[in-house]
Amino acid sequence: MFFGFIVLLIIYLLHEYITAWIRYYNKTDKRFGDSVWRWSYDYQVKGVRDVSDLDDKEFVRKRRIRNRTVSFMYWNFFIGFTVTMYLISDVLMFILNN
Repeated sequence: MFFGFIVLLIIYLLHEYITAWIRYYNKTDKRFGDSVWRWSYDYQVKGVRDVSDLDDKEFVRKRRIRNRTVSFMYWNFFIGFTVTMYLISDVLMFILNN
C-alpha cells in the first residue's frame, strides 16, 4: 500500500512536469490556444486550411513536439488511473481483512 502511494506521487509529479511543458509550448505561439488536453490537428480539415511543413516549418515542428507531449500526458494519466485503482483495492482489502 505504501508503494502504491509512492508510485502515485511520482506519477502526479510527472503529470505536473508534462503539463508545464504543454503550457510552455502553448505560450510560444497563439495558434496553439490555451488547452492542455487537446491535440492540434496535423491533417487537412474540410473548410479549414492547415499549416503545412512548407508554409511554416518552425510552427509545424513545435506543434508535432507539443502533440507528442500531449500523448505522453494521456499515457501518464491512464497509468495513474490504473495505479489509483490498484491503490484503492489495496486499501479496501486492508480494511476488510482487519
